[in-house]
Amino acid sequence: MTRVALIEARIAARAEVARDICVFEIEAAGAAPLPAIEAGAHIDVHANGFVRQYSLLDGPSLAPRRYRIAVLRAASSRGGSEAMHAQLREDSALRISAPRNNFPLRPDSSCSVLIAGGIGITPLMSMAAALHASGARFALHYCARSRDRMAFADELQRAPFAHAVHLYSDDEAQSAFDGEAVLASQPPGAHLYVCGPQGFMDHVLGTARDAGWDESRLHQEYFQAAAVAATSGGDRAFELIAVRSGKRITVAAAETALQALTRCGIEVASSCEQGVCGSCLTPVLEGIVDHRDSFLTSQEKVRNEAFLPCCSRAHGDVLMVDL
Repeated sequence: MTRVALIEARIAARAEVARDICVFEIEAAGAAPLPAIEAGAHIDVHANGFVRQYSLLDGPSLAPRRYRIAVLRAASSRGGSEAMHAQLREDSALRISAPRNNFPLRPDSSCSVLIAGGIGITPLMSMAAALHASGARFALHYCARSRDRMAFADELQRAPFAHAVHLYSDDEAQSAFDGEAVLASQPPGAHLYVCGPQGFMDHVLGTARDAGWDESRLHQEYFQAAAVAATSGGDRAFELIAVRSGKRITVAAAETALQALTRCGIEVASSCEQGVCGSCLTPVLEGIVDHRDSFLTSQEKVRNEAFLPCCSRAHGDVLMVDL
Protein backbone atom coordinates (compact mmCIF):
# COMPACT_ATOMS: atom_id res chain seq x y z
CA MET A 1 0.00 0.00 0.00
CA THR A 2 1.16 3.53 -0.74
CA ARG A 3 0.73 5.64 2.36
CA VAL A 4 0.07 9.36 2.21
CA ALA A 5 3.09 11.59 2.89
CA LEU A 6 3.39 12.39 6.58
CA ILE A 7 4.54 15.41 8.57
CA GLU A 8 6.66 15.00 11.70
CA ALA A 9 4.80 16.84 14.45
CA ARG A 10 4.38 17.28 18.21
CA ILE A 11 1.63 18.02 20.68
CA ALA A 12 2.03 21.72 21.51
CA ALA A 13 -0.83 21.79 24.04
CA ARG A 14 -3.78 19.76 25.26
CA ALA A 15 -6.83 20.66 27.30
CA GLU A 16 -9.95 18.95 28.60
CA VAL A 17 -12.82 21.03 27.22
CA ALA A 18 -15.82 18.89 28.17
CA ARG A 19 -16.67 15.52 29.64
CA ASP A 20 -14.51 12.93 27.83
CA ILE A 21 -13.41 15.47 25.19
CA CYS A 22 -9.84 16.68 24.86
CA VAL A 23 -8.48 19.29 22.45
CA PHE A 24 -4.98 18.75 21.09
CA GLU A 25 -2.98 21.53 19.47
CA ILE A 26 -0.49 20.13 16.97
CA GLU A 27 2.48 21.86 15.41
CA ALA A 28 5.13 20.71 12.95
CA ALA A 29 8.51 19.67 14.31
CA GLY A 30 10.61 22.84 14.34
CA ALA A 31 7.41 24.92 14.44
CA ALA A 32 7.40 25.39 10.64
CA PRO A 33 4.13 26.53 9.02
CA LEU A 34 1.69 23.71 8.32
CA PRO A 35 -0.20 23.09 5.05
CA ALA A 36 -3.26 25.23 4.39
CA ILE A 37 -6.64 24.48 5.95
CA GLU A 38 -10.03 24.48 4.22
CA ALA A 39 -13.33 24.48 6.09
CA GLY A 40 -14.46 20.88 6.70
CA ALA A 41 -10.99 19.37 6.27
CA HIS A 42 -9.48 16.59 8.37
CA ILE A 43 -6.05 15.10 9.00
CA ASP A 44 -4.79 11.58 9.62
CA VAL A 45 -3.07 11.19 12.99
CA HIS A 46 -0.42 8.46 13.27
CA ALA A 47 0.64 7.85 16.87
CA ASN A 48 1.69 4.83 18.93
CA GLY A 49 0.65 2.31 16.30
CA PHE A 50 -2.78 3.64 15.40
CA VAL A 51 -4.11 5.80 12.56
CA ARG A 52 -7.25 7.88 12.97
CA GLN A 53 -8.92 10.77 11.16
CA TYR A 54 -9.82 13.97 13.00
CA SER A 55 -11.51 17.10 11.70
CA LEU A 56 -9.74 20.43 12.06
CA LEU A 57 -11.52 22.89 14.31
CA ASP A 58 -10.32 26.19 12.92
CA GLY A 59 -11.39 28.10 9.84
CA PRO A 60 -9.41 28.47 6.62
CA SER A 61 -5.76 29.49 6.89
CA LEU A 62 -3.01 29.51 4.26
CA ALA A 63 -0.07 28.82 6.60
CA PRO A 64 -1.28 27.89 10.08
CA ARG A 65 1.23 27.41 12.87
CA ARG A 66 -0.98 24.88 14.65
CA TYR A 67 -3.86 22.54 13.98
CA ARG A 68 -6.55 21.96 16.60
CA ILE A 69 -8.43 18.67 16.84
CA ALA A 70 -10.93 17.41 19.41
CA VAL A 71 -10.98 13.78 20.50
CA LEU A 72 -13.89 12.08 22.24
CA ARG A 73 -12.97 9.19 24.52
CA ALA A 74 -15.61 6.64 23.52
CA ALA A 75 -16.13 3.17 24.95
CA SER A 76 -17.24 1.97 21.50
CA SER A 77 -14.08 3.17 19.73
CA ARG A 78 -11.41 0.89 18.24
CA GLY A 79 -8.84 2.14 20.77
CA GLY A 80 -7.56 5.26 19.04
CA SER A 81 -9.44 7.74 21.20
CA GLU A 82 -8.43 5.96 24.40
CA ALA A 83 -4.80 5.99 23.31
CA MET A 84 -4.94 9.69 22.41
CA HIS A 85 -6.33 10.56 25.84
CA ALA A 86 -4.05 8.25 27.81
CA GLN A 87 -0.75 8.53 25.96
CA LEU A 88 -0.41 11.88 24.21
CA ARG A 89 0.87 14.72 26.36
CA GLU A 90 2.50 18.05 25.62
CA ASP A 91 5.68 17.43 23.56
CA SER A 92 4.56 13.92 22.53
CA ALA A 93 5.76 13.11 19.02
CA LEU A 94 3.36 12.01 16.30
CA ARG A 95 2.98 12.14 12.54
CA ILE A 96 0.13 13.71 10.63
CA SER A 97 -1.02 13.96 7.03
CA ALA A 98 -1.66 17.20 5.21
CA PRO A 99 -5.35 18.18 5.42
CA ARG A 100 -7.81 16.51 3.05
CA ASN A 101 -11.33 17.76 2.48
CA ASN A 102 -14.10 15.26 1.81
CA PHE A 103 -16.71 17.56 3.38
CA PRO A 104 -16.41 20.92 1.58
CA LEU A 105 -18.85 23.80 1.63
CA ARG A 106 -20.81 24.31 -1.60
CA PRO A 107 -20.31 27.81 -3.02
CA ASP A 108 -23.74 27.93 -4.72
CA SER A 109 -25.80 27.73 -1.52
CA SER A 110 -28.30 30.47 -0.66
CA CYS A 111 -27.98 29.44 2.98
CA SER A 112 -26.00 26.79 4.86
CA VAL A 113 -27.62 24.85 7.70
CA LEU A 114 -25.03 23.22 9.97
CA ILE A 115 -26.37 20.57 12.36
CA ALA A 116 -23.99 18.86 14.79
CA GLY A 117 -24.53 16.01 17.22
CA GLY A 118 -21.93 15.70 19.99
CA ILE A 119 -18.35 15.52 18.74
CA GLY A 120 -19.72 16.11 15.23
CA ILE A 121 -19.37 19.81 16.00
CA THR A 122 -15.69 19.69 14.99
CA PRO A 123 -15.89 20.12 11.18
CA LEU A 124 -18.86 22.46 11.51
CA MET A 125 -16.85 24.85 13.70
CA SER A 126 -14.49 25.53 10.80
CA MET A 127 -17.42 25.83 8.40
CA ALA A 128 -19.14 28.42 10.61
CA ALA A 129 -15.95 30.48 10.78
CA ALA A 130 -15.52 30.34 7.00
CA LEU A 131 -19.14 31.23 6.27
CA HIS A 132 -19.02 34.18 8.66
CA ALA A 133 -15.77 35.44 7.13
CA SER A 134 -17.31 35.35 3.64
CA GLY A 135 -20.52 37.08 4.71
CA ALA A 136 -22.64 34.06 3.78
CA ARG A 137 -25.99 33.29 5.38
CA PHE A 138 -25.90 30.32 7.76
CA ALA A 139 -27.07 28.86 11.06
CA LEU A 140 -25.29 26.40 13.34
CA HIS A 141 -27.39 24.00 15.44
CA TYR A 142 -25.38 22.11 18.06
CA CYS A 143 -26.98 19.20 19.95
CA ALA A 144 -25.50 17.31 22.91
CA ARG A 145 -26.70 14.82 25.49
CA SER A 146 -25.90 17.21 28.34
CA ARG A 147 -24.24 20.59 28.93
CA ASP A 148 -21.12 18.99 30.41
CA ARG A 149 -20.63 17.11 27.11
CA MET A 150 -21.03 20.26 25.01
CA ALA A 151 -17.49 21.16 23.98
CA PHE A 152 -16.98 24.67 22.61
CA ALA A 153 -20.31 26.06 23.83
CA ASP A 154 -18.54 29.00 25.48
CA GLU A 155 -16.26 29.51 22.49
CA LEU A 156 -19.21 29.57 20.11
CA GLN A 157 -21.19 31.97 22.29
CA ARG A 158 -18.21 34.36 22.24
CA ALA A 159 -17.66 34.01 18.49
CA PRO A 160 -18.43 36.93 16.16
CA PHE A 161 -21.17 34.74 14.65
CA ALA A 162 -22.77 33.88 18.03
CA HIS A 163 -26.12 35.21 16.77
CA ALA A 164 -26.22 32.29 14.30
CA VAL A 165 -25.49 29.62 16.95
CA HIS A 166 -28.26 27.55 18.56
CA LEU A 167 -27.47 25.14 21.41
CA TYR A 168 -29.61 22.16 22.46
CA SER A 169 -29.11 19.82 25.41
CA ASP A 170 -31.09 16.63 26.01
CA ASP A 171 -31.12 17.30 29.76
CA GLU A 172 -32.82 20.68 29.30
CA ALA A 173 -36.42 20.29 28.18
CA GLN A 174 -36.68 23.94 27.14
CA SER A 175 -33.89 23.53 24.60
CA ALA A 176 -35.14 20.50 22.67
CA PHE A 177 -34.01 20.32 19.05
CA ASP A 178 -36.88 20.28 16.54
CA GLY A 179 -35.23 19.19 13.31
CA GLU A 180 -38.48 19.25 11.36
CA ALA A 181 -39.11 22.90 12.25
CA VAL A 182 -35.51 23.93 11.60
CA LEU A 183 -35.44 22.36 8.15
CA ALA A 184 -38.91 23.61 7.20
CA SER A 185 -37.87 27.21 7.85
CA GLN A 186 -34.96 27.25 5.39
CA PRO A 187 -35.04 29.18 2.09
CA PRO A 188 -35.02 27.46 -1.33
CA GLY A 189 -31.52 26.46 -2.35
CA ALA A 190 -30.28 25.96 1.21
CA HIS A 191 -27.73 23.20 1.81
CA LEU A 192 -27.61 20.96 4.88
CA TYR A 193 -24.36 19.81 6.50
CA VAL A 194 -24.70 17.26 9.29
CA CYS A 195 -22.12 15.45 11.40
CA GLY A 196 -22.47 13.31 14.50
CA PRO A 197 -23.32 9.78 15.63
CA GLN A 198 -24.80 7.49 12.98
CA GLY A 199 -28.30 7.45 14.48
CA PHE A 200 -28.34 11.23 14.82
CA MET A 201 -27.31 11.75 11.19
CA ASP A 202 -29.81 9.18 9.94
CA HIS A 203 -32.58 11.02 11.80
CA VAL A 204 -31.63 14.49 10.52
CA LEU A 205 -31.11 13.33 6.93
CA GLY A 206 -34.32 11.30 7.01
CA THR A 207 -36.23 14.35 8.26
CA ALA A 208 -34.76 16.43 5.42
CA ARG A 209 -35.72 13.84 2.80
CA ASP A 210 -39.25 13.61 4.19
CA ALA A 211 -39.46 17.40 3.90
CA GLY A 212 -38.54 17.22 0.22
CA TRP A 213 -34.87 18.21 0.33
CA ASP A 214 -33.02 17.04 -2.78
CA GLU A 215 -30.08 14.69 -2.25
CA SER A 216 -27.76 17.19 -3.94
CA ARG A 217 -28.32 19.56 -1.00
CA LEU A 218 -27.60 16.99 1.72
CA HIS A 219 -24.02 16.57 2.96
CA GLN A 220 -22.70 14.45 5.81
CA GLU A 221 -19.39 13.41 7.33
CA TYR A 222 -18.87 10.01 8.96
CA PHE A 223 -16.29 9.34 11.67
CA GLN A 224 -16.46 5.61 11.09
CA ALA A 225 -17.94 3.34 8.48
CA ALA A 226 -21.65 2.76 8.68
CA ALA A 227 -22.69 -0.74 9.65
CA VAL A 228 -23.25 -3.03 6.67
CA ALA A 229 -25.57 -6.00 6.88
CA ALA A 230 -23.72 -9.29 6.57
CA THR A 231 -24.36 -11.19 3.38
CA SER A 232 -26.00 -14.58 3.66
CA GLY A 233 -23.28 -17.14 4.27
CA GLY A 234 -20.62 -14.46 4.65
CA ASP A 235 -18.28 -12.98 2.05
CA ARG A 236 -17.06 -15.04 -0.88
CA ALA A 237 -14.01 -14.86 -3.11
CA PHE A 238 -14.03 -12.92 -6.38
CA GLU A 239 -11.64 -12.04 -9.20
CA LEU A 240 -10.15 -8.56 -9.44
CA ILE A 241 -8.69 -7.63 -12.84
CA ALA A 242 -6.14 -4.80 -12.64
CA VAL A 243 -6.12 -3.70 -16.28
CA ARG A 244 -3.08 -1.40 -16.41
CA SER A 245 -1.01 -3.84 -14.36
CA GLY A 246 -2.13 -6.80 -16.46
CA LYS A 247 -2.92 -8.88 -13.37
CA ARG A 248 -5.87 -11.09 -12.47
CA ILE A 249 -6.08 -11.40 -8.69
CA THR A 250 -8.19 -13.69 -6.55
CA VAL A 251 -9.58 -11.82 -3.54
CA ALA A 252 -10.18 -14.43 -0.85
CA ALA A 253 -13.32 -14.36 1.27
CA ALA A 254 -11.30 -13.46 4.36
CA GLU A 255 -9.30 -10.57 2.84
CA THR A 256 -10.10 -7.16 1.42
CA ALA A 257 -9.48 -6.17 -2.17
CA LEU A 258 -6.86 -3.72 -0.87
CA GLN A 259 -5.01 -6.52 0.92
CA ALA A 260 -5.13 -8.67 -2.22
CA LEU A 261 -3.79 -5.84 -4.38
CA THR A 262 -0.95 -5.23 -1.95
CA ARG A 263 -0.15 -8.95 -1.81
CA CYS A 264 0.26 -8.93 -5.59
CA GLY A 265 2.51 -5.88 -5.65
CA ILE A 266 -0.01 -3.25 -6.77
CA GLU A 267 0.29 -0.08 -4.72
CA VAL A 268 -2.85 1.82 -3.75
CA ALA A 269 -2.83 4.86 -1.48
CA SER A 270 -4.65 4.14 1.77
CA SER A 271 -5.18 5.52 5.24
CA CYS A 272 -8.22 4.63 7.37
CA GLU A 273 -8.96 1.24 5.75
CA GLN A 274 -12.57 1.56 6.95
CA GLY A 275 -14.19 3.15 3.91
CA VAL A 276 -14.31 6.61 5.44
CA CYS A 277 -11.41 8.73 4.21
CA GLY A 278 -11.50 7.98 0.47
CA SER A 279 -7.72 7.65 0.08
CA CYS A 280 -7.95 4.34 -1.79
CA LEU A 281 -10.73 5.37 -4.23
CA THR A 282 -10.21 3.32 -7.40
CA PRO A 283 -11.91 3.64 -10.84
CA VAL A 284 -14.11 0.71 -11.86
CA LEU A 285 -14.18 -0.30 -15.53
CA GLU A 286 -16.51 -3.29 -15.46
CA GLY A 287 -18.51 -5.30 -12.94
CA ILE A 288 -20.95 -4.37 -10.16
CA VAL A 289 -19.63 -3.19 -6.81
CA ASP A 290 -20.97 -4.21 -3.42
CA HIS A 291 -20.40 -0.79 -1.85
CA ARG A 292 -19.73 -0.91 1.90
CA ASP A 293 -18.12 2.48 2.45
CA SER A 294 -19.32 5.71 4.01
CA PHE A 295 -17.38 7.92 1.59
CA LEU A 296 -19.29 7.76 -1.70
CA THR A 297 -22.72 9.33 -1.96
CA SER A 298 -25.72 7.18 -2.84
CA GLN A 299 -25.71 8.68 -6.35
CA GLU A 300 -22.01 7.88 -6.80
CA LYS A 301 -22.61 4.31 -5.70
CA VAL A 302 -25.40 3.91 -8.24
CA ARG A 303 -23.11 5.23 -11.00
CA ASN A 304 -20.71 2.39 -10.15
CA GLU A 305 -17.69 4.29 -11.50
CA ALA A 306 -15.38 3.78 -8.51
CA PHE A 307 -15.03 1.80 -5.31
CA LEU A 308 -13.01 1.67 -2.11
CA PRO A 309 -11.02 -1.60 -2.07
CA CYS A 310 -10.36 -1.32 1.66
CA CYS A 311 -13.93 -2.44 2.40
CA SER A 312 -16.10 -2.87 -0.72
CA ARG A 313 -16.28 -6.03 -2.81
CA ALA A 314 -17.75 -7.37 -6.07
CA HIS A 315 -21.44 -8.25 -6.32
CA GLY A 316 -20.59 -10.84 -8.94
CA ASP A 317 -17.59 -12.99 -9.74
CA VAL A 318 -15.38 -10.37 -11.41
CA LEU A 319 -14.53 -6.71 -10.96
CA MET A 320 -12.33 -4.89 -13.49
CA VAL A 321 -10.48 -1.82 -12.21
CA ASP A 322 -8.17 0.86 -13.60
CA LEU A 323 -4.95 -0.09 -11.81
